[in-house]
Amino acid sequence: MTLEPALAHDISTIRRLEAERYAAVVDGDVERFVALAHPELAYTHSNAVVDTLDSYVDKLRSGFYEYHRIDHPIDRIIVSGDTAVVIGEMNADITAGGVRKTLANAAMAVWVRHDESWSLIGYQPTVKPPTV
Repeated sequence: MTLEPALAHDISTIRRLEAERYAAVVDGDVERFVALAHPELAYTHSNAVVDTLDSYVDKLRSGFYEYHRIDHPIDRIIVSGDTAVVIGEMNADITAGGVRKTLANAAMAVWVRHDESWSLIGYQPTVKPPTV
């Protein structure tokens, strides 16, 4: 199936922005993450804690979250109008609150377009069950 050029462009853009946001947190580039995020960001963690943009950024700046490695395969990107939903995974080695952790999550990210640019407005990882 061939995608219309505008849709293909949006999907390519969202794929690039996803890579940029993950790279920003691994690199400790908080300002880059802020530039990609919507002011009303709802960032839900796999432990059900929900951060706003401000509270998440405060945790990044304080070192509460330190991302050592993130793999983020994308299974599907759905674009509907000015909303894009990214379905995939977020597998990472992090330190959270001084505790080193390995994460294996299914994840959903939501991006919205405004003023001709895309911003991350929602994120929700879910712990994947252990494989037997």
